[in-house]
Amino acid sequence: MLLLLLLQVLVSCLWLGHNELVTSFESSCPQFFFRETPPSEALEPESPAWICQRYKNQYYFATLYDRNRRIPVYSAYLYQPGSGKRPKTWMVEPQLLGSVYPKTMEKEWTLLKHYNVSLKQLVKSQAVLQDYKNLTGLNRGHLNPNGHHHDFSSRMATFTLTNIVPQDEKLNGGAWNNYEQRIMIKRTQGCNTTYVVVGAVPGNSYIAKGRVNKPSHIWSSACCEVDNHHRKAWGVIAENDKNEVQLLTLGELEDVLTELYGRDQVSLFDSDCPRE
Repeated sequence: MLLLLLLQVLVSCLWLGHNELVTSFESSCPQFFFRETPPSEALEPESPAWICQRYKNQYYFATLYDRNRRIPVYSAYLYQPGSGKRPKTWMVEPQLLGSVYPKTMEKEWTLLKHYNVSLKQLVKSQAVLQDYKNLTGLNRGHLNPNGHHHDFSSRMATFTLTNIVPQDEKLNGGAWNNYEQRIMIKRTQGCNTTYVVVGAVPGNSYIAKGRVNKPSHIWSSACCEVDNHHRKAWGVIAENDKNEVQLLTLGELEDVLTELYGRDQVSLFDSDCPRE
């Protein structure tokens, strides 16, 4: 009996050591998803991390992170645009290091200086600033854009490298920016609450000597609640080497992603969100 008890304690300790992140968005930060329903498992990578993105002890959005490719699979947030300065400071996610580290995003140097984290540990756990230096034809592309948030803290929270992918610089500053800043404003007219899920399809090439994947496509989807009885939805997708954005119905986007991922049918929102 004593041996069995010791084994149970050991298993519990091992589990805690590997359970530094949330195990599901439904139980931890469901507020960023329409009807508290995250996308289907068809998008999940081999080594996923579910992150409720916290800045200064407040959750601002949710990210499904691909540990192997070191890019986000998708970010989910509420569309609440506002005016204000664009932050300049980049942060990383201590939760990816282990359960003993802070649950809120921090600057790299803060972790290295104040939390006894080695550079080797940090680099192994996620993408770092060094990975995005000396890029040619690519930018640090936000999935969840800072311009879709209403105050400095919420915009600051988007400046974590777990929310960033290598994005074609012409697309990032051109057609994709036009969608984020202009088309979204038009599309969300009359919406009381707009839920957004924006993601990246993994590609076949990498930056930073094979550390960080360059997505083949960038996509975004929205489900807007006009009132208790009316909703509208849409989606967009862009190849990550062309300055073009294709506007789709939500159903069309889900079908395209199903084909690109080659798994089960992709569902981005609860079934009450219209697909046509």
